[in-house]
Amino acid sequence: MAAITRLPHLTIAAILTRLRKVLNRILLLMRPPRFAARALVRTAGASSKTVGSSVKQFRKVVFWMHLVTAVSAALVILLMSVTGVLLTYQRQITAWADVRGLDAGPPAPGAPPLAPDALLARVTAAHPGRPTTLKWFADAQAPAQVAFGREKTLFVSAYTGQVLSEGHTGVRAFFRKVVALHRWVGAEGENRELGKKISGAANLLFLFLVVSGFYLWFPRNWTRAAFRNVAWFRRGLTPRARDFNWHHVIGFWSAVPLFVIVLSGVVISYPWASALVYRAVGETPPPPPAEGRAPGAAAAAGGPAAARGGERGERGGGDAEKPVPLEGIGVLAARAERQVEGWRSITLTLPKEAAEPIAFAIDRGDGGQPQKRAQLALDPATGAVTKWEPFPSQTAGRRLRSILRFAHTGEVLGIPGQTLAGLVSLGAAFLVWTGLALTWRRFRQWRAPRRTATPSRRREPLEEAETVGV
Repeated sequence: MAAITRLPHLTIAAILTRLRKVLNRILLLMRPPRFAARALVRTAGASSKTVGSSVKQFRKVVFWMHLVTAVSAALVILLMSVTGVLLTYQRQITAWADVRGLDAGPPAPGAPPLAPDALLARVTAAHPGRPTTLKWFADAQAPAQVAFGREKTLFVSAYTGQVLSEGHTGVRAFFRKVVALHRWVGAEGENRELGKKISGAANLLFLFLVVSGFYLWFPRNWTRAAFRNVAWFRRGLTPRARDFNWHHVIGFWSAVPLFVIVLSGVVISYPWASALVYRAVGETPPPPPAEGRAPGAAAAAGGPAAARGGERGERGGGDAEKPVPLEGIGVLAARAERQVEGWRSITLTLPKEAAEPIAFAIDRGDGGQPQKRAQLALDPATGAVTKWEPFPSQTAGRRLRSILRFAHTGEVLGIPGQTLAGLVSLGAAFLVWTGLALTWRRFRQWRAPRRTATPSRRREPLEEAETVGV
């Protein structure tokens, strides 16, 4: 705290030193040459000492801010890191568990799949309710998916309409709990808003820790030994030196991807941060989505949540009593398949009213790559295209916001990106552990009585670096 209170005085002192330096240089021009050289050397030496002292004081302030922030948010950051590791391959594991053991292939070689309207008619006849989305795949062995809001998803044969499964309830329940811990610190019901604020604040503090940690890591003396001590793992160290080494090495190698992951987490957590993404590229942020707006209408209007609403089917089942308008959907679905070559999946968002445009989300990727998605809306009466929005046609703000959303999980880069995000999350857990261990040892050393007659011992280089590093 004493260092913090001295910051304004240090700033004033630095300004006065700079002014004095300018005046000295002016006076040097008025002196004889033999005295000017000596005076210049003395002035430069005094100036370098002042600057070095100011940098040391600033570094100390950053260190203590880093330490206090880390201790304050350690448990929440550790929880988010561990759950982030568990969620690394959530989508792939869930998909594998849902379709494992299902015989969803064609009943006979060359058998054509049912048209979407016929498929939906058979599913709704056997399972009352109002479906919200239908998703089918180019892979002939993959079952189609019919979602009824958030309540349930049926996996059906694309050739017969037979319901094969309702998904692996155990795996889905497990990931729901992990997601709740990751997003809302495990809060339920009305407490989720508080949990969201806690996790958002932890993300913001974590972002400061990443930036300040890199500053503290940056070697002041660029020698080979100094760089090696904080850039690569070493053996045979004492526990304190080992924790110091691990903390710096993991922080160094994960700094850039961890910065992207945490920054995107802040953007997801706070509307003002999301708006900054648009303002950063000179765009006006879009208005918040209207409550109760149908995903089909949002997709037709080109809203930013069109892809998410269409794919996930997050619309509730409040209009379950109304029949689903299916007339002409099969023809429109065939038109959507011809729109993009090499598509892997198409998600149809079912309209609430017959006059609404029919929205399709066409995906050439694995489901987590927004750069490979496109939105298509067709007029149900004429089949005319009312909206065609591939990723390159979106504004720079929307593209950047979509990429950040899936950069948080690494999915934007596919399996390699997810793997990197999982490793970085594991590294973040180690950063928390080693940081707390170093803090505890520092606290114990501060509380221990000072001994004046203790025998000296040779200190490890990393211990020495930790002691004088701030």
